[in-house]
Amino acid sequence: MDHFALNGGVMHAEDVPLPEIAEVVGTPVYVYSRATLERHAQVFRDALADVPDKLIAFAVKSNPNLAVLKVLGAQGMGADVVSVGEMRRALAAGIAPEMIVFSGVGKTAAEMTAALEAGIGQFNIESEEEGLELAAIAAAKGLTAQCTLRINPDVDAGTHDKISTGKADNKFGVPISEAGQIFGKLAGLPGVNLRGVAVHIGSQLADLAPLETAFEKLGALVAALRSAGHTITHVDLGGGLGVPYRMGEVLPAPAEYGAMVARVTKDWGVKLIFEPGRVIAGNAGVLLTRVVRVKRGIKDPFVIVDAAMNDLARPALYGAYHHFEAVEPSAAQMTANIVGPICETGDTFAMGRECDALEAGDLAVFRTAGAYGATMASSYNSRGFVAEVLVDGDRFAVVADRIEAGAIMDAERVPEWLL
Repeated sequence: MDHFALNGGVMHAEDVPLPEIAEVVGTPVYVYSRATLERHAQVFRDALADVPDKLIAFAVKSNPNLAVLKVLGAQGMGADVVSVGEMRRALAAGIAPEMIVFSGVGKTAAEMTAALEAGIGQFNIESEEEGLELAAIAAAKGLTAQCTLRINPDVDAGTHDKISTGKADNKFGVPISEAGQIFGKLAGLPGVNLRGVAVHIGSQLADLAPLETAFEKLGALVAALRSAGHTITHVDLGGGLGVPYRMGEVLPAPAEYGAMVARVTKDWGVKLIFEPGRVIAGNAGVLLTRVVRVKRGIKDPFVIVDAAMNDLARPALYGAYHHFEAVEPSAAQMTANIVGPICETGDTFAMGRECDALEAGDLAVFRTAGAYGATMASSYNSRGFVAEVLVDGDRFAVVADRIEAGAIMDAERVPEWLL
């Protein structure tokens, strides 16, 4: 459920009509619903009620907006970060450092140092080489990094190849066949407390079976590590639970996921860490756009909107589907190609899509845009960066300014020897 619905024939975000936001802020603009963010956080938390000891760390990469992080931090969520920039956002939003988990294969020495100095709760080590470097940095500073070792379980998540992270040929984690040896080598080093293992097999998972397979493999590894004399107190199960992008699409509910987790992990005796992102933020946002014109096509007309692949990259990057609908729909329908103004054929949101009839000047939305939307935006074609708005009941605020192309150009310099 989300809080974007028709009221008097006009789509609202909670109690705010979207045309009002378009009038004040302009388009394109991302619009987030506080009530939806809070509801999804509560649903996920309730789904894990049978997990006695846990940390839910929101995947900041899915939506790093400070206001969004502030809302979720107030719901008791920690943060899963993959860069020092994301860590600083989480801290700025008031999330306690001990509730921050640092993942990612390419942590630099500077990032490790900054995270150690900030006192973050956990590093997910992605390789033997990274573990050795982190241990040396921490020991030199007289600190101890709390860590888990990320395992690659060689499980196909059944999702898009570009968001699959748990197969043997993916770059993430250490092979499960080598995990015992690497764990033993790192566990004895000064500077690290290697207290557990971590796994994350992909994003937008539509089936719980791959997750269960990965978790069962992890459980067997935990038992083996304990048999080898290691103390295991923490296991990070990652994220990846999918959300419906198409109307009527049914995916595993958080409650089903929670029941599976409780069943598989009931005898592990560890603190479990979760990294939900899309399942919290995805349906909590829409991309509001205006139709520039409708162009006659050979078969279907082209509905050209002012949002583009630089604002919402997922369709161009993954062939991803986003439901598209009018803000003030009539009973009329059309079959159209939905495209943006970027000078790329890839700037196409949909081809031959059945949708509300639209004309130049009409407002429309791309649904399920609260995750991996604004955070993946670029300034391609010198278009500037999209604005972001948070709605709370009958009020709204701009939570990320529109950065115009001129401001981006102002940050560039022409060297004297070119003048």
